[in-house]
Amino acid sequence: MQDRGWWLGAALSGALVVMAGAFGAHALEGTLTPRLVAAFETGVRYQAWHTLALLAVLARRAAMPLAGQRLAMGLWAAGMGLFSGSLYAMALTGAGGLGMITPLGGVLLIAGWLALAAAVLRAPRD
Repeated sequence: MQDRGWWLGAALSGALVVMAGAFGAHALEGTLTPRLVAAFETGVRYQAWHTLALLAVLARRAAMPLAGQRLAMGLWAAGMGLFSGSLYAMALTGAGGLGMITPLGGVLLIAGWLALAAAVLRAPRD
């Protein structure tokens, strides 16, 4: 299977999204401040959207691989780890200093979208 590792990573990220979402909805409500619950939910939401984006690119790669798609996926994976991961950690530990990592993750997520745009612009036209 082409891109087996990426498919596995996207599947595990999807599972984590569901687990984190359920944990946030059932275990964190009433134990954290509304601000920290909102931060946790933001992490879940961004991870979910970027997991879906990974799956879409992987599906497209099966029919039409483009140079730069792997770069975009790698940037998204790193961005999800830093952006969502820092929000999860900040919400669960209350360590506000972790919030300094979140913007770096956001920059990586944006860079992934720009890398995908560049890949599409460099691709031969149909």
